[in-house]
Amino acid sequence: MKHLLSIESLAQADMETILADSADIKKARGSHAKLPLAGQTWAMLFSKSSTRTRVSFEVGIRELGGQ
Repeated sequence: MKHLLSIESLAQADMETILADSADIKKARGSHAKLPLAGQTWAMLFSKSSTRTRVSFEVGIRELGGQ
């Protein structure tokens, strides 16, 4: 999957894969042997300011090696 624009458009198999992968990543938080987002730059656009969401997003991306 390259882009996630709407959860409603996801196939059930894709949703199950996302949930399984996210559970594995959460279990390994802080002790990742490899950084799956190394060398990648991520961005998130907000229509309204949301400091808590922005900070959580930034921390998660950095923990996985992204910027």
